[in-house]
Amino acid sequence: MKNNSQQSAQENKMGVMPIGPLLAGMAVPMMISMLVQALYNIVDSIFVARISQDALNAVSLAFPLQNLMIAVGGGTGVGMNALLSRSLGEKDQDQADRAANTGIFVFLLSAVIFGVCGFLLARPFFLAQTDIAPIVDYGTDYARICLGLSIGIFSQFCFERLLQSTGRTVYSMITQLIGAVINIIMDPILIFGLFGFPRMEVAGAAAATVLGQLVAACIGLAINLRHNPEIHIRLRDIRPDRAIVREIYRVGLPSIVMQSIGSIMTFGMNKILIGFTDTATAVFGAYFKLQSFIFMPVFGLNNGMVPIISYNYGAARLDRVRRTFQLTAATATVIMCVGCAAFNLIPETLLGFFSPSEEMLSIGTVALRVISYSFLLAGFDIIAGSVCQAIGNPVYTLICSVCRQLVALLPAAWLLAQTGVLDLVWFCFPISEVVSLILSVIFLRRTMRRVEAQIGHGD
Repeated sequence: MKNNSQQSAQENKMGVMPIGPLLAGMAVPMMISMLVQALYNIVDSIFVARISQDALNAVSLAFPLQNLMIAVGGGTGVGMNALLSRSLGEKDQDQADRAANTGIFVFLLSAVIFGVCGFLLARPFFLAQTDIAPIVDYGTDYARICLGLSIGIFSQFCFERLLQSTGRTVYSMITQLIGAVINIIMDPILIFGLFGFPRMEVAGAAAATVLGQLVAACIGLAINLRHNPEIHIRLRDIRPDRAIVREIYRVGLPSIVMQSIGSIMTFGMNKILIGFTDTATAVFGAYFKLQSFIFMPVFGLNNGMVPIISYNYGAARLDRVRRTFQLTAATATVIMCVGCAAFNLIPETLLGFFSPSEEMLSIGTVALRVISYSFLLAGFDIIAGSVCQAIGNPVYTLICSVCRQLVALLPAAWLLAQTGVLDLVWFCFPISEVVSLILSVIFLRRTMRRVEAQIGHGD
């Protein structure tokens, strides 16, 4: 029998390291990289806004398509990470390797599907939202490049998530930083045609994004092959494994559906807002870019938490599961409070990045202040939902997301729009977050009680 020191030496740090330093070490690199990610998302819109408001609107209306790719990539990553981290916690190396290699196959297949859809459906998608020709043309060019070359975003997702699942978040941060820096540098060059490059306008923003993703993906693959010994990527094993695919999507599908619902919500909100003025959709697009500076660090914190929760759940260490959740939820709430304060105190400054008209400033100032009140609850809701996913109760998270965005937010927005007062429509966000909070508390308590019973019986 192995002695305790031998066992600890072989134990992954997620099972033995104190929770505070462990969460900081896992999450801080991801939070930094997510902030850079948010920076290059907003840089796209800042430069595009200098072309025209139609160009900014085109990028804003394209957001549901980009969000759908992020939903599939992020959700698949959640499922793969949860299975891989749990397998490592259970010392099942074979299943961990199968999860990694099958995950790569699934990501590549997703890229092929989105590539085909991008070329075929981009223009009909924009025509369903508006008949303003410049917006449709700009948007079609942008979407065809982003979706047609989605191999970049899906490969980047895959190789970064493999690094995260084994606790190597610093490497994951490096790949994201490099991709983001490339995008930021190439944005003005390709949009405005600097240094001898052709002026591509909105298409240039998409090309810069894809270029950054492809470089980050290649670096992520190289790092996994050389510096991630806990998983073994083999070309011959990159193929579908029915049992592994089923398990990845058992956990990941609710996350995909949840974020996909976000695309439906955004599409619906754009339809409601453009009924008032197309400036309102520009405001909504600007809000989404700005809020990413608040939400992205929380998502980075969340991504750092999930492998720790999954690993310690697999290792039957309830105290570490509970402590990780408490610390993560408290940190997320603090971040969201800071965001709420910023949106309330300096909305004009934040909107100033988008070369706003007087109308956009007037509408946007009210919008940012009202929507920001939902931040106060959103941090807890995000973390609670991910805890349920990480330990195998993803349906609860799915129910919360559906109720928040489809049952509460969109109907509330539509009803408030019937008043004819645009300022009232923004209150649909705080209303929906209250609904989400109530459900999150109920489902989290049920999940933790079930886990306590399981781990207790296992002991």
